[in-house]
This record gives sequence, C-alpha cells and structure tokens, in this order.
Amino acid sequence: MILTGNEIYKEINTGRIVIDNFKIENLEPNSYGFLIGNKILEYTDYNLDFKKTPTVVEKEIPKDGFVLEPNKFYLASTYERMGSNFYAATLLADLSVSSMGMWIQHSAPLGHHGAIIPWTLEIRVLEKIRIYPFMKIGKIAFWTLQGENDKYNGKYIGSETVVASRFSQDFSINRKR
Repeated sequence: MILTGNEIYKEINTGRIVIDNFKIENLEPNSYGFLIGNKILEYTDYNLDFKKTPTVVEKEIPKDGFVLEPNKFYLASTYERMGSNFYAATLLADLSVSSMGMWIQHSAPLGHHGAIIPWTLEIRVLEKIRIYPFMKIGKIAFWTLQGENDKYNGKYIGSETVVASRFSQDFSINRKR
C-alpha cells in the first residue's frame, strides 16, 4: 500500500522515513516533491561497455540554468537524501516536468528499503530545455513492505551525489563464482 502525504510526514517525524532538507510545502497527497541537485553527469565514452567503468564529465548547473540537448543522456541527482529502512520507494517525474518533454526516470524507479541516498536520475529530453539547480523535478512515493525484510546493501549504498553506472562491478563479482 502507498503511504499518504500525511503518513509520510508522520513517518519523517518518527525517523522511519528520511528526507534531508525536507520542506512541508513539497508534501503531496501520496508523495513528496523532490528537487534536482546542482550537478549533472554526461558520459564521454563514444561506445559504452558494460565490463568497463564509464568515464564521465561532471558539470555544475549554474543559477542561470543549463540547457539539456535532445539525443543525449544525462545523470543528475536529487537534492534531497531520501529513503527508509522500513519502506520501499518509487521515483516518479513531476507531471509538469514530463509534459514539457523531460523524462527523469526511464527504467530504475524502484528504491529498495535501506537505501537512504540522493537518488540518481536518468534524464532525457525531447526538445532543448533549460533546467535550474534545486528546481522541483519529481516525486518520491513510499510503499509498505510485505514479507521478509532484507535491506538493500548494493553497490550504490552510501552514495553522496549523482553516480554513474557501476554495472562493471557485477562482472568482477561474477568472475569469482
């Protein structure tokens, strides 16, 4: 079951949900509206290889904005550090953002319980679009768990900002088997 905004607020106050830099005005009926941070990553490799750690260039999103280009893939992070040891979370785009032709979460919207981090966003745009640091860009919803509680302990645990793919680590783990 999804938590209501009121229940999210109660759980923040008990410490069962963490949203650093929480602002009451961003609380929604069934979610919390989060902000984009001030950094963006672009892959510099012309041909990406899952067995290799990708190289990236990190850019700061200036106060006067940063123009995203179509046919490019960007990574950014939420400004807030969010998550829970007691609930699973999903990241969703804000309707106003997606109706401008900007998608922030293509294929990895599920946040495992136990991951309390700034979430990495997968960004694509249909047209050129200017974004600004700390603008509201999406929402996080929290879901109750059913079954045995095994917290997330994966390769992105402890992330402090936007993170490039760490898929190459899976190959080194698989080689040991």
